Amino acid sequence: MTFELAPELQRDCIFLTDWPLCRVLLLNDSQYPWFVLVPRVVGAREIIDLSEQEQLQFWQESASLSKLIMSVFSPDKLNVAALGNMVPQLHVHHIARFKEDIAWPKPVWGLFPTKPYSQEQITALKAELAL
Repeated sequence: MTFELAPELQRDCIFLTDWPLCRVLLLNDSQYPWFVLVPRVVGAREIIDLSEQEQLQFWQESASLSKLIMSVFSPDKLNVAALGNMVPQLHVHHIARFKEDIAWPKPVWGLFPTKPYSQEQITALKAELAL
């Protein structure tokens, strides 16, 4: 079997790059800098489904993404979460939160309709992130 991204993630996210283990995605909602890491491991639903080496690689990539988000956006808080209630494929959200964002301090899920990025915003964000 080969890795395939869950249809919901394909629909809701923008591909940024592939790292050694994970696909790095941007959730297509310009109201928050919201990134999703998806280990390219067939059948993985939980972090414990990864091998020990894959778990180490995952945490290294999660830390790299977290540091990049902190450096580029300087958020008030960085939310990192693996829920998977709606999309069972293992994926971990990394969301930069600001006291002035529209949902603060509540969770971002489903609170407001999404506001898709423009192509210009996507291009600028990729350049800023150097991805």
